Order: sequence, then C-alpha cells, then structure tokens
Amino acid sequence: MKGNKYRLQIENVISAHKLIHGVFKNSPQSINEPLSDLLNANIVVKDETLNPVGSFKGRGAEVFVQYAQPAEHFFCASAGNFGQAMAYSCRAKQVKLTVYASRNANSYKIDKMREMGAEVKIFGDDFDAAKLEAKNRAKEFDGRFIEDSLDIESLEGAATIGLELVQLPIDIDMVLIALGNGALVNGVARVMKHFKPSTKIIAVQAKGASAMVDSWRSGAIVNYSTVNTIADGIAVRIPIPQALIDMDGLIDDAILVNDESIIEGMKLLSKKAGIRAEPSGAVGIAAILENPSLFQNKTVVTIVCGGNLSNDQEEKWLND
Repeated sequence: MKGNKYRLQIENVISAHKLIHGVFKNSPQSINEPLSDLLNANIVVKDETLNPVGSFKGRGAEVFVQYAQPAEHFFCASAGNFGQAMAYSCRAKQVKLTVYASRNANSYKIDKMREMGAEVKIFGDDFDAAKLEAKNRAKEFDGRFIEDSLDIESLEGAATIGLELVQLPIDIDMVLIALGNGALVNGVARVMKHFKPSTKIIAVQAKGASAMVDSWRSGAIVNYSTVNTIADGIAVRIPIPQALIDMDGLIDDAILVNDESIIEGMKLLSKKAGIRAEPSGAVGIAAILENPSLFQNKTVVTIVCGGNLSNDQEEKWLND
C-alpha cells in the first residue's frame, strides 16, 4: 500500500507521539499467560486504562490541545471518555471546553468531565443527537467543534498506540480493536499496516450498535434509529462517512459480539489480568470467546481501550 492513499500520515503520528504527555503513552503491553492458557492463544493485552482519564482518548486530546490558543472555545460531544480526555487536556492549557452528552450517558463519566473543569450540557437520547446539538452550538458561539474520528488529530493520537505495538519483539498475527466512530481502529490499523503489513486488523463492535460494521460490509452508509448495548463507548448509530473511507484497505475483518460475551470478557480481564475494563474495552476478549477457532494458537493483541465504570456497574458486571 502506498502511504499517500491515506489522509493519516505516518510522520505526523511520529510527531504526535512526541507531543503527547508521558502519562498517556507507553502503556503496558505484554502477553498475559492466564488469558493465553484459558483461550488457547497468545494473548497480548495493551492496557489503556491506567492514565488520568482511564482511556486511550487522552492521546488524541493532547494533540488537539497542543495547538489550541488560549482564547479558543472548544465544543465536542462525548459518551464520556473523549469528553474526559478533552477536559483534562483543556484544563492543563486553560482552554474553555463545552461537552454535550446525552440523557442516557454514563453518569460516572459525566461527573468526571465536570470534575476536570468542562461545562457539560445534557441533550438528546443518544450520542448522535448530542453531537448534532454540539455542532449547532459551536456555530452559534463561534467556537470550534471537535469531532472525534473525523478530525485528523484524533487519529494521530490513537495511532500512537500502533507505534508502541510494533516495538513488541514478537510477530503479531492479529489485532482486535474496538470500533466506535473509528479513530482507534483507523489510527492503529494505519500504523500496523505500514510497519507490519501481514498483521490482520479485526474491528469489533457490539451487535446492538452495528452501524459501522454494517456500513463497512455493505459499502454504503447504514444508519439506525436506536442502539441497544452496554458498550456505551462504541454505541454509534450514525457512522461518520470519512471514517468508513479511512477503513478502506486497512481492515481485514469485523466481528459483532453479544453483550453477554462482553460481560464475560470484562470478568476475565478482571480475574486474569487485574484490569477493570469498561464494556468497550472488553470487546476483543468477547470476540475470542465467541470465535475460538479463529484465534487458536495465534498471537493476538487486544487493546483494552477504556476502564471507566461506576461503582454500580462494577458491582453489576464484575462482582458476582
């Protein structure tokens, strides 16, 4: 593949890695023997839950804010993790931030955004409704609307995970990546296909929020009126067209998983790896649980992309 086919340029990813604060990069990545023994594969866990915002989103937020001017007013929409990341980085550089979240957003994540200094507005019944309102208000107040997975900075930040993965001294057969709006999949896939073209990239999405996978498979935008999954971090019903363009030529396969398998994946990450993963962070393990023959005896990376759970969610899903 020629690099100029893609809008995400490798040299910009390398530059982004230098920009990002150290608390967000070089996250743990190693073969987890208990999971490997249980799942009959070499399972490499990349843990993005240990930074101050509990998810990989801090990487992209750092890239956005590094170039911000003090007088700028940023607007964004978030199910929680991106908003937390933007709040953390904006607070550090004293940039004003307004985040729109839906009425059904995770209350724990909303509280964390506010604690980090963001103004949080509640609007609509889901993420996509909140995003539309955020766009409108940004225009009204002459602010900058930042769209995760469309604006290239979000891909540059997420792609730095790929730079770290290619440093592993092992051959990686597959990387399982949670697919929401697409920044994580497209960023990591771009880097892996550049440096390790034989590595297969598999996007994983919840069956109850399958718009991105369905659109990628059909070659046409597929929208849904509702979503139904516990994986709020990847519960997208209206795909970003550019994200699907970015996926072209980078994604080898896609898997849809049940919520029941996601919960089992969360439990396994907790018991076998000591990682407190939110649902979107466990979809990779869920994919292996539902398709064991596909991964048997392979070296498989799963990126645990977030770990933001409320106490009630932890009690419900992990403590049985």
